Amino acid sequence: MTKVLHEKFRGQTKEQLLKLYYDMLLIRRLEEKSGQLYGMGKIAGFCHLYIGQEAVVTGVQTFVKEGDSIITGYRDHGHMLACGMDAKGVLAELMGRMDGLSKGKGGSMHMFSREKGFYGGHGIVGAQASLGAGLALAHQYANDGGMVFAYFGDGAANQGQVYEAYNMASLWKLPVLYIIENNQYSMGTAVNRHSCTKNFYTRGQGFNIPGALVNGMDLFDVQAATEKAVNHIRSGMGPYILEFETYRYKGHSMSDPGKYRTKDEVESYRLNNDPLSNCERDLLDHKICTEDDLKAIEKEVKDLLKEAIDFCDASPEPGEHELYTDVLIEG
Repeated sequence: MTKVLHEKFRGQTKEQLLKLYYDMLLIRRLEEKSGQLYGMGKIAGFCHLYIGQEAVVTGVQTFVKEGDSIITGYRDHGHMLACGMDAKGVLAELMGRMDGLSKGKGGSMHMFSREKGFYGGHGIVGAQASLGAGLALAHQYANDGGMVFAYFGDGAANQGQVYEAYNMASLWKLPVLYIIENNQYSMGTAVNRHSCTKNFYTRGQGFNIPGALVNGMDLFDVQAATEKAVNHIRSGMGPYILEFETYRYKGHSMSDPGKYRTKDEVESYRLNNDPLSNCERDLLDHKICTEDDLKAIEKEVKDLLKEAIDFCDASPEPGEHELYTDVLIEG
């Protein structure tokens, strides 16, 4: 397989670049489908969509190795797909079916996969920062060469436990990358109304944690910044903070009408700074692929999701006996 020479693509092959595009498109289309299913009453409870933020997790995931750990908040469907978790299992969990990744009992916010090193999906805002430090301590204690990718948002960045985690992670030089997905509106409050500082990555400076601000709408900017951060951590130099400026097109959750911003603002991002469109333009402008290649990927994703929906519809709901399973692991 021939590597693409342009420095923007970091020596990746055409096949690798198209796989990245596929991963982003799958996240986008699954989230759109989830919104439709929610409206149809097939998904219940809380549901937080990742539409608009796809470049962040797709780019970061490039540098995850076997044995690493990933942990995030409740906007987690995209992270699960990027980790390689089956779209059928993700959708089945969203629909509360037994073939879901948590047997239909976790729903949108609480999916796990130890096989993929994915430790949630957490509803407690900011919990993944401290839990991520704990996972990093486990890697350090076991001396297994693994590191942690801990995601949280701009709202969670104001939680006190985040700074307690920063302190311990820096003190013990824990192998953890803190990834702030700054989608600019927290639960519904603009950053300039809930943060006394413009950039969240600078908050690590008091703990001697380096960081960087990155364009989270450009897949290849995400990759470049993540590579630098991961090299720092894997070399034993301790934690690192990356703040990705991104944007969610939908409300905080399905119950949020998003009246705190204008339709024109959202449409401007869709037209001028959409992560999928940015990636398509890069691939086409540098003649890495053709329009037909991209259309083929679109069809592949569409067919996969149709198959996944049929699978979920045929999957049973968990029985009453499942209320008493998976609540205790014998030591």
